[in-house]
Amino acid sequence: MHFFKTGLLLLCLSSALLLAPTSCTKPGDTDPVTPATTNTLVSSTLIGQFTTDQLRSRFTGASAAFQLFVRYPISVYRVTYTTTNTDGTSITASGALLIPTVNAGTAIPLLSIQHGTITSDDGAPSNYQSGSEAYTFGSVFASQGYIIAAPDYIGYGASKDLPHTYEHRNGLATASLDMLRAVRQVLTNQSVNWDKRLLIAGYSEGGYATLALQKKIEEETGSEFNLVASSCGAGAYDKPAFLKQILNNTTSTDPSISRLYLWVLLTYDRIYKFNRPTSYYFKEPYATRIAANGYTADLGGLSFNQVVTDSFKQAVNDGTATDIIKAAQDNDIHDWKPRTNTRLYHGDADDTVLFLNSQNAYDAMIARGATNVQLIPLRGANHATGILGYITGTYDFFSTLQ
Repeated sequence: MHFFKTGLLLLCLSSALLLAPTSCTKPGDTDPVTPATTNTLVSSTLIGQFTTDQLRSRFTGASAAFQLFVRYPISVYRVTYTTTNTDGTSITASGALLIPTVNAGTAIPLLSIQHGTITSDDGAPSNYQSGSEAYTFGSVFASQGYIIAAPDYIGYGASKDLPHTYEHRNGLATASLDMLRAVRQVLTNQSVNWDKRLLIAGYSEGGYATLALQKKIEEETGSEFNLVASSCGAGAYDKPAFLKQILNNTTSTDPSISRLYLWVLLTYDRIYKFNRPTSYYFKEPYATRIAANGYTADLGGLSFNQVVTDSFKQAVNDGTATDIIKAAQDNDIHDWKPRTNTRLYHGDADDTVLFLNSQNAYDAMIARGATNVQLIPLRGANHATGILGYITGTYDFFSTLQ
């Protein structure tokens, strides 16, 4: 299967929405270890069948070059399935499944794409709305001959009434794994010619979710899936180091970036039941704003370390904030030995999810004896511009497996 680099560059640029910034830094703790039952499928509903002409018609003007990379018609399904929330309760979640209509007798691989940060349910893959990752990036990928599984995660789609498990290792990994189990059942029911290979990929929050999914598959599922490759882009894998970094150093003053760090901290406070007042973490007037508006609060265009209290900072630094530190450790996924062929892509000028996350992960994995992990620094790239190198690199990486 061939992928065309020039088109991919354009594809990356148009995919910036779906691979939106994500980040993180924060804590972690509870972990319903047992995934849902092997057959998690609740329902599979056809959203639409799209001819190559229909797919090409989505790309006009500056994006018209995408038309050249549409090869096969696709069918798109909304899949609902059972999974386990962070409190151990069984819930119904959802995702999108894109199946290309390839030549008879052709067996094709399954690619699970974990999406980057979204702040609206409109971007959930299962809603398959114009401008979403599944509608653009996922559809082009599918039309080139991949079955695409795109989990919504908890907090979007069928589970939109629940809080999103932002940057929570087990919440993201469990929802993604149980989506794959549901997809497997759909493929069996429809007699889709899947070659049984699984590839996984994601950037930003999706990069973190992908590595968390990989770790869960390798450590908890035995031979259930034939995972052959993992491409992780700009994820916040080393939670303890990243937490200290953003608490003690000036980071971006872009409000959209500071809110990502805030979102993670509030998520961990909720999941691990710290139940602390916002005034424990944040100075005024920000504590009051955050109490009223959550992670969408106005942080005044300040670096994140300027809005947190000195006492909170000190407690993390001297180790007395034991619950916060334990939570960060629970969500840390940088220090283990992967078996799967893995690439870590990251812009070395990333000021959202700092490059130290991928560097530390690579160093720790190599120290544990991993021989199939590569660190690919994207020279001079920040979180947004690194998307281009990540996507083109991932296409090339996966094409070598064909």
